[in-house]
Amino acid sequence: MTDADALRLRELGYEQELKRRLGLFDTVALGFAGVSPVVGLYAVVLVGTLLAGPAWVWVLPVALAGQCLLLGVYSELASEFPIAGGAYQWSRRLIGGGYGWFAGWVAIWAYAVANTTVAYLGAPWALALLDIEPTPRAVVFAGLVLVVLAALAGWFGVLLLGRVVKLGIAAECVASVGVGLTLLVVFHNHGFSLLTHTLGAESLSGGSVGAGLLAALAVGGWVFIGFDVAVGAAEETHKADRSVPRAIWIAVLSVGAIVLLNAVAATLAHPDPAAVVAGDDVDPVTTAVVSSFGSWSDKPFAALVLVAFISCLIATQALTARTIYSVARDDVLPASRFLRSVNGRGVPVGATLVTAVVAALGLLLGLHAAAVGTLIAFGTAAIYVSFLMTAVAALIARTRGTWVPAGAQRIGRWGLVVNVLAVAWLAFETVNIAWPRASIAPPDAPFYQVWAAPLSLAAIALLAPLARRLGTR
Repeated sequence: MTDADALRLRELGYEQELKRRLGLFDTVALGFAGVSPVVGLYAVVLVGTLLAGPAWVWVLPVALAGQCLLLGVYSELASEFPIAGGAYQWSRRLIGGGYGWFAGWVAIWAYAVANTTVAYLGAPWALALLDIEPTPRAVVFAGLVLVVLAALAGWFGVLLLGRVVKLGIAAECVASVGVGLTLLVVFHNHGFSLLTHTLGAESLSGGSVGAGLLAALAVGGWVFIGFDVAVGAAEETHKADRSVPRAIWIAVLSVGAIVLLNAVAATLAHPDPAAVVAGDDVDPVTTAVVSSFGSWSDKPFAALVLVAFISCLIATQALTARTIYSVARDDVLPASRFLRSVNGRGVPVGATLVTAVVAALGLLLGLHAAAVGTLIAFGTAAIYVSFLMTAVAALIARTRGTWVPAGAQRIGRWGLVVNVLAVAWLAFETVNIAWPRASIAPPDAPFYQVWAAPLSLAAIALLAPLARRLGTR
């Protein structure tokens, strides 16, 4: 007997190949792990503080509010088209195949860069637990191990993947909320007025506080991406038309609350915020925790952070694999036959293998810690372009009258307003992220590193026609 989810998928043009074994909580867990409060905070806290001092925390609610506009659009699309490969599948249905293909192409590259970034940022925590010096080679090797572990977790089916992720986020959520509240209530060293000061950080932006906050907002955009892991799992989720929209909202809002709590708590508990602004403390959250709880907390805290990074990497690699699989089954990617292959456990094995290989190759570039801000900016720019293209497709289809949301989740008469505001937010933040800034790049960086985001986006656009031509042979 074919269930309603499989029937809806068939109406959308595909047979059920992946195993539909996830419930609402499982999909929320994947979305939560993809956004990850610990990974999001650790990826941006140092750069944000360097750019805007303690006042950088105010960019977080702005970024969250902007992303909620996007979630309004995404929830309607996910409800009406409960299918993996959201950016590609939705956009091509809304306004055309060529446009949808390019949106999917950009999304795949964005996810690939995110995988490398998460593995690279997580590697030092594994080395810290083993008391190994984080040399560039050691970081790359540890990152490769994390990529392989994440791929293995996904290789044995979505059920095992979901269980591993749930265990990870349970530990992450309980511990991060507990640590954040304790820092805020018991160990704060400063009053809330500190959050209105930049401590001279604006010097990196030519003395302009506004420019510093805009740069911090560009980096802060990384914190609230990754929720589309839940969209990637749509074909493996029961009652996906209702569960996936709920999952993305629950994941983003819960992560947003935890990130805001911990950003404020760590800032107020830090013994010397001026040292962070001066660049003398490159790990301000750990400093705040260890100086408050004592040296005994060093290893347990490192273990908590590592668990969060592994959970996030498992989720993001799963999203990447399912996006590649979703595009490849239309035979529009090079090696589509291999990329769309699915094993008996319902795992897109070809796409999973390629995802891990690409992430590993990215690590072999031998990135330096000083370049992490640039890497984050590029990865965030690419995913925001994908978000923007999807929101624009929805807006065009609405105004043409070719798409009237008919899924279980609808905004109603406010849908057009929310869609317009979402496009405005995403256009602004995409330009803000891609804008070449010396303040985000390493000191004395060459021009191509300062211009990394726009140059990389241009390269992806230039490669797109060749990739599509190879894919459609």
